[in-house]
Amino acid sequence: MRGRRVVISGRMPEQILDEAGLAGFLDAFYARVRRDALLGPVFAAAIPDPDWPRHMAAIRDFWSSVLFRTGRYKGNPFGRHAALGVLTPDHFARWLGLFEESAAERFDPATAAVLVERAHRIGDSLKAGLFFRPGAPPAREVP
Repeated sequence: MRGRRVVISGRMPEQILDEAGLAGFLDAFYARVRRDALLGPVFAAAIPDPDWPRHMAAIRDFWSSVLFRTGRYKGNPFGRHAALGVLTPDHFARWLGLFEESAAERFDPATAAVLVERAHRIGDSLKAGLFFRPGAPPAREVP
């Protein structure tokens, strides 16, 4: 999809899934995440307010690489998430739920489905690395 734009329409004004449309979606989604009762405190502990612009630039690079194959992201998402040491499957379920809601609000169903499918694949991969330990007790759930 490098260099391509997809024009989509739906309940909102015309949305384009290109770099700018993706950036707007991610900014709105992460604003929602930061306000969330379960996820907000995790992000607040890991990313001080002055560091959010840098974090969002990395997030935009990550998703640009995932969706448009730009190769801009050079980080280690698994290492970043593992280093937090506080994540549970409930955190991933909530993140994915908010992602699905945000995508459905912003994009038409087909475009939202592409975004959500990629998010689930990424989430499944991270969860497998973080929580799958043969023979170990299951990860604890957040009350």
